[in-house]
Order: sequence, then structure tokens, then C-alpha cells
Amino acid sequence: MPRTASTAAPTPAAGRRIQTRRSGVHGKGVFAVQDIAEGEVLVEYTGEVISWQEAQDRHPHDPAQPNHTFYFHVDEDRVIDAKFGGNSSRWINHSCDPNCFADEQGGRIFITALRNIRAGEELNYDYGLIIEERYTPKLKAEYPCWCGSKNCRGTLLAPKRGWAPPGLAPQPPTEKARKAPKTRKAEEAKGSDKADKAGKPAKSAKPRQGRRSAQR
Repeated sequence: MPRTASTAAPTPAAGRRIQTRRSGVHGKGVFAVQDIAEGEVLVEYTGEVISWQEAQDRHPHDPAQPNHTFYFHVDEDRVIDAKFGGNSSRWINHSCDPNCFADEQGGRIFITALRNIRAGEELNYDYGLIIEERYTPKLKAEYPCWCGSKNCRGTLLAPKRGWAPPGLAPQPPTEKARKAPKTRKAEEAKGSDKADKAGKPAKSAKPRQGRRSAQR
């Protein structure tokens, strides 16, 4: 059941509860080594907090895999780069039917159990990657998903409409938003202008929730 994030920053429980090892989904993965209850905070997504401009300058982490990074979108100005100072959370894989979610609290990201998780299960959350350009079959294929769930989207890219990160209830619109809704064109123009001023490519991807951010 969706939950609204609390105001106080959570603290991961003490003791070893997760382990990094080879994954049957993709590369390395993170697994529960003991039973975990729904709502438990497992680990904080740590790393160096940098600006989007710095993230652009550092891209790619691996020229052979330009769409694979350890970036986690915090807000319009900040990114966590887990390549520097990161922990095991950077190896948690994506799933379209996740057992965890990423909870943002005061600029910090906490990986939290979305349901009860049994010892031996691989941890995962929905990366929710969003790219501004039109989703074509070719673009989706550049971000393949191998989670194998029944409702697998086949891509790490999240729908641009009607999608919300699992585990967090959508925030209701403010009174100001109800009175003065903005048109899509106005939002696009505003976003393009901001990107130009910041020196960022207009088509850089900023995931709503997820550790990998693609630079287009």
C-alpha cells in the first residue's frame, strides 16, 4: 500500500541484513541475508553530491556502457554520484515489480522495504527513468529491463504519464496549482530555457526515482 514519506530522516537498522553478490538479473545485485519486514529502512544511497553540470562533465562513467551510471537524481540541482563514496546500494537492480522503494528525505535517499522480504531474495526498486525525448522502440531498447516480472515494461524507462514511484503516495496539487495550471508547452519552454542557462543538453535524462541517469 502506498505510503507518504515521514518528515524525519530514517536510520537503517544495525546488523548485517544485506549482501552484494552476482545477480541472475544483471551483473551484481544485493540480497537479503535475513527476513526483512515491510517498511524497514535497509540502506542509505550514499556518494558524492554534485551538480547536474558536474554530472554531465563526468559522463560517462564507463565509455563502453554510456547508459550505465551510478547517478541518483535528488532534485533539479543535485545528483548523488555513488561511484565516489558509494556503498552496496549502488548495486541494487531495477524491477518493474519491486520489493523496495527509494525514499527521499531532506536530500538523502533511503532504500526501504516495500513489502516483507524473505532471506535470499534479491532487493530491487523501480528506477523510474524519465527521458524528455519521444519514446521510440529504439530508445526503449537502449535501456532494456531483464527483471522478468509478469508486468515487466521491457525497459527501464518509466511512463511519462500516470506513473508514480512505488511506495510513495502522489502529492495532491496545491491551491496555487489548481488555480493556475500551466500548459505543457509552457512547461517545455521553461525546461528548455533552464537547461540552456545551465549549459545542460536539452535531452539529458533526469530520473524521477532511480540510480542511473542517462545522458543523451
